[in-house]
Amino acid sequence: MDSVKKYVAEFIGTFTLVLVGCGTAMLVGCDAANGGGYVLTAFAFGLVIVGMAYCVGNASGCHINPAVSLGCLISGRMGFKDFIFYIICQCLGAISGAACLKIIFSMGQVTDMTGGLGSNGLAGVNGSWAAGLIVEILLTFIFVLVILGVTDPNYNHGSFGGVVIGFSLVMVHILGIGLTGTSVNPARSLGPAIFAGGDALASLWVFIVGPFVGAALAALIYKLIGGKKQLEKPY
Repeated sequence: MDSVKKYVAEFIGTFTLVLVGCGTAMLVGCDAANGGGYVLTAFAFGLVIVGMAYCVGNASGCHINPAVSLGCLISGRMGFKDFIFYIICQCLGAISGAACLKIIFSMGQVTDMTGGLGSNGLAGVNGSWAAGLIVEILLTFIFVLVILGVTDPNYNHGSFGGVVIGFSLVMVHILGIGLTGTSVNPARSLGPAIFAGGDALASLWVFIVGPFVGAALAALIYKLIGGKKQLEKPY
């Protein structure tokens, strides 16, 4: 039963992340001429993490991101079975969140300012998959490294871990939105891409490979610079 609770929590958390984060991007737009949209979208994603960290985090640790789960697996903070089921539930949550956005924006006849359900893309790097990979690897590396550091049991960060991690997601979004739309989360990219199709689906592999590589590097590096103890929950 505890396992089921964790998996349901991951579904709910990722569903909320896509619904609110991508939904905000769809409403405000994320083009260079509308810079305010960058900030609003960045904060939408970050604030979801803050809220979910103190909600579903009580059940699952609030990974709501396959890359985070990979970082925890490599760090010895979760088992392989949970890793697999976390990813499945995260992807299902992201797909469900994107489906709801598709329905809402279609029925309400609301204009999607991103033109693709808030999906990630390579337009900001002139279509270069290599540049996109580098961006996603670096941003995910920073994000997951922060998570591993904040949750290190050798250091007492009090009850503000979720806030710090949420703001670190805001940070990487502010830089990454103009480049790739900022994924750092394969599930977050998968959901919108399925319904957007076209270029979003064609470049999806970049937003799966990049975050996974970045997370793996973060876990390996933190093993060198972090404490010896391990913590089950990332938040």
